[in-house]
Amino acid sequence: MSTNIDHSGLPDMATLEKLANQFFNEYHAQGTTAAPAVSGIGVSPASVLQYGNTVDAKEVGVANPPQYAQNDGGVPISVAGSGASPSVVQHGNNINLKDPQTSFPDKNLQYNTGSLPLGGGHSPVAAPKNFLPFEEEQSYLGGLESILSSIHQYIPGNQLPEVASPQWPLGETASYYFLPAGAGHTPSIAHGGFVPGFDANLVKKDFPILQESVNGKPLIWLDNAATTQKPQQVIDRLSYFYAHENSNIHRAAHELAARATDAYEEARKKVQTFIGAASPNEIVFVRGTTEAINLVARSWGEQYLQPGDEILVTHLEHHANIVPWQQLAAKKGLKLRVAPVDDDGQVILEEYGKLLNPKTKLVAFTQVSNALGTITPAKTMIDMAHAVGARVLLDGAQSVSHIRANVKALNADWFVFSGHKIFAPTGIGVLYGKEDLLNATEPWQGGGNMIKDVTFEHTQYHLAPGRFEAGTGNIADAVGLGAALDYVNKLGIENIYQYEHYLLKYAMGLLKEIPGLKLIGTAPDKTSVLSFVLDGYTNDQVGQALNQEGIAVRTGHHCAQPILRRFGLESTVRPSLAFYNTCADIDALVATLWKLKATKK
Repeated sequence: MSTNIDHSGLPDMATLEKLANQFFNEYHAQGTTAAPAVSGIGVSPASVLQYGNTVDAKEVGVANPPQYAQNDGGVPISVAGSGASPSVVQHGNNINLKDPQTSFPDKNLQYNTGSLPLGGGHSPVAAPKNFLPFEEEQSYLGGLESILSSIHQYIPGNQLPEVASPQWPLGETASYYFLPAGAGHTPSIAHGGFVPGFDANLVKKDFPILQESVNGKPLIWLDNAATTQKPQQVIDRLSYFYAHENSNIHRAAHELAARATDAYEEARKKVQTFIGAASPNEIVFVRGTTEAINLVARSWGEQYLQPGDEILVTHLEHHANIVPWQQLAAKKGLKLRVAPVDDDGQVILEEYGKLLNPKTKLVAFTQVSNALGTITPAKTMIDMAHAVGARVLLDGAQSVSHIRANVKALNADWFVFSGHKIFAPTGIGVLYGKEDLLNATEPWQGGGNMIKDVTFEHTQYHLAPGRFEAGTGNIADAVGLGAALDYVNKLGIENIYQYEHYLLKYAMGLLKEIPGLKLIGTAPDKTSVLSFVLDGYTNDQVGQALNQEGIAVRTGHHCAQPILRRFGLESTVRPSLAFYNTCADIDALVATLWKLKATKK
């Protein structure tokens, strides 16, 4: 369903600022110390205090760490598994002290569907007074929700999906991310009548590394398909975890284990919500996309695929979605087949359909090509694969930060992505799998955390996700992933897609004007990636020239040699976009390329 955005009847900026200040002043009048801004809005550096948690800094020795609420007896309410307080339920620790190796997933780790103001925090029974750190905004901002909910993005002449309007609390300095047209604000991109849902120049201030200089020039990060930069909100969350929560998880009768477990499992819940999974039990934390694909190959593939079965991939795939299947095919006598693409880099659906047959047991393909930016018709391809009885693994590494991922709607059997592609730390990623499918699959690694019971004769495994999380996982970076998803949610993934789409069009229009520059990957439906070659220069020479101007791009084969060779190439120059890029970044890129052309004899 589409709708025209009705921009009438909205309060003007002066009214909004007055109301914001009124709420702020009323809150201070109650004698509560609060910071004027929330991390992530480009106004002030993040601080723990900004999240509404205060304790006696002199006593703790740390500036304003979160306070974990205490009961009337002065005992911390979150002593994990002590059986001494209701915190056993609140913190999701269902520990029997007589048998501390309690199974996971924890039956108490069930969340209601209620949403707390400005952040969507959840609780098992009722909203507790002590939220997890970095989960909830200051309480005085809650009163602004009704005001902010009336502010909609306005794009003249466009039909937009009817989606929830992004909301962001207002700071004392009255800087606004989401502005109606004509509000006296200069957008960072306004060609073609487009006004973005946020200001990329303000967003850029949230990323400390983007304030760096390279070769005396401001850093312009156009290597986002390789890895994205991290907002201060994520950096602070990691620092806080190691300073105040660091512990192993799930089994210990002490406070820090409760804090770490809460933070880790809340991150799992955030991933579930972000991708639209049915249950947190469908979310397995892994190191990244590559490990997730290998997990499926070495567990489900080893268990269920038989000699003569076929695996179908496309010409667009990253090496990580080719090599594990090649290894499995060689080991088990399987056949690997490849769906072709056309000269624009689009999957040829007719040929893809011809390759599907009763022998096809697995289809694995990317939602967005990392080398070309092509968006594949994922839903159609998944439905076609299911029609012949095949399972489907969808690689979301390049799509998850640019377009809405809804695994229920897509109906993929597995969906995989890496945290570092979506503004989270490196070394953390996600394997989504349908719960019954995960539980019917043997674990691929054995050890602690994934077992219910072990004797020398027999081992009983946990159900998903625990059966696939052997050993001590990357706890802190999972929490960092949760913080990154919070950040993306506040900007709004639909806003991000719209902004990046117009930025991509802007860039492609300028690049096409440069003589001798050839764009590789020109599918009408694409996002984020601008691969090209430039006559008279090697790709490394182009990359080095851009680096001298502080512009970071990727050159090489991008771990996608088959698709580049489809176009007769061994490498390309690959600028790639994120929401903190601007038209000015593109202009600097294009100006440098024009300079190269002018100096070439």
